Amino acid sequence: MNLPIRKQSGVLIVEVGGRIDHSIAEEFTRALDPLLANCSQGQLPVLLDFSGVIYISSAGLRVLMMASRQAKAQQGSFAIAALTPLVQEVFTISRFNLIVPCYASVDAACKVLGK
Repeated sequence: MNLPIRKQSGVLIVEVGGRIDHSIAEEFTRALDPLLANCSQGQLPVLLDFSGVIYISSAGLRVLMMASRQAKAQQGSFAIAALTPLVQEVFTISRFNLIVPCYASVDAACKVLGK
């Protein structure tokens, strides 16, 4: 899984797209692993840009939960921005938006997380 990365306002932005379900969950985890390894205190916050994600299953939510736990354990900052309406609905129904900070846009997230 290719996850394009860029830096904006002191935040590492990871572009995620497509469907995140059981068939891609393992690959998604492997793609996030090196980014999360550096998600610690004093390092750049990691922000997932979900503007291209059209669907997420419970397997995808599990990957995000584990990523959030790892970042917290390392005292790093991990968040998600620009949820599409369907994904936003899944996050709201599952109350996942209470587990991982979610922002309306990448710019809004960068204003809060950036240095």
